[in-house]
Amino acid sequence: MNRKAALTFSLTAVAGVALLAGCVTPQSEQNSTGASDELTACPVEVDDSITTEVNIAYQPIPNGDLVVKDLGWLETCMPNATINWGQYASGADVVQAFGSESADIGLVGSGPAVKLLAEPLNLDVKTIWIFDVIGAAESLITQEELSSVEELAGKTVAVPFGSTAHYSLIAALNEAGMTTDDLDVINLAPDAMLAAWDRGEIDAAWVWNPTLAELQESGHLLLTAAETAEAGRATYDLAGSTTAFIEENPEFMEVWTAAQNAASQMIQDDPATASESVAVELGVSVEEAQALVEGYAYPTASEQLGDEYFGGGLGDTLLSTAQFLTDQGEVDGIGDEQRYADAPWSDAIENAAE
Repeated sequence: MNRKAALTFSLTAVAGVALLAGCVTPQSEQNSTGASDELTACPVEVDDSITTEVNIAYQPIPNGDLVVKDLGWLETCMPNATINWGQYASGADVVQAFGSESADIGLVGSGPAVKLLAEPLNLDVKTIWIFDVIGAAESLITQEELSSVEELAGKTVAVPFGSTAHYSLIAALNEAGMTTDDLDVINLAPDAMLAAWDRGEIDAAWVWNPTLAELQESGHLLLTAAETAEAGRATYDLAGSTTAFIEENPEFMEVWTAAQNAASQMIQDDPATASESVAVELGVSVEEAQALVEGYAYPTASEQLGDEYFGGGLGDTLLSTAQFLTDQGEVDGIGDEQRYADAPWSDAIENAAE
């Protein structure tokens, strides 16, 4: 989702900076959907003993987190907790928030998630949930219609550096027997791509929605993240949390995870209803929201426990992503490889899957 735009800040200074790209939504704010009481009712057991105050760094990505936020499930499931929702523009901004201790839980793409773990940050964080597996929602769009990645040779391609889109682009180039020396890969945030595209300054871009949809109006689809995932380079939108917060708030983590699982299940079972919440949060029509939702896969708790994800595959993906980011100069080094195997935390997921 992410959101996974390029890191434009100094990693060495990140601990002292927090950029909140939006508003903080206190628990008292009412849902904006006008949804029925049945929808907004807590989908799991209410726990009024939880008095935790939590800062949640979310991003406007079409996944279950927006459903949970819009329907107010955390607030209704934990009526005595204080839920502070802060909107962030990218995974890079969420990394900053974690670095400055401004976020307890946050959405990060698999690239930014690794930056939390890698040198020089080495933050004590865990991966606690997979919001979505990225598919056609991140794609490579070209100005001219091309038939292969090889035809990008000599062209200018924009991508947010350090993002999941960047990871997918490099994977696609490798698969085609190419390197970044064969073309001009430039670092652009999604909002900057539109103007560069209109001015003809870039020939192609690998990006996510809503920028992707805007570029596709005049461009041509060449490749999607779903295709690079099939080649063994999957990318994700993940939830991260500090180990300290997890250990101090086990009951909160149980309810938070159960609510997220209910949202993922809703998207799978009733995507039309889930898209109503996504539409409200993104400010688009329900029809547009449904189209956006189709670009991702949303594994439930029981599915996330499989070998591909929290059963071992996710740790392997984090490590391979760390190696990629090191090669690209986006992090200073991998550090202790065991950190990546230990990063996925599945205790609450196991309970939610029961």
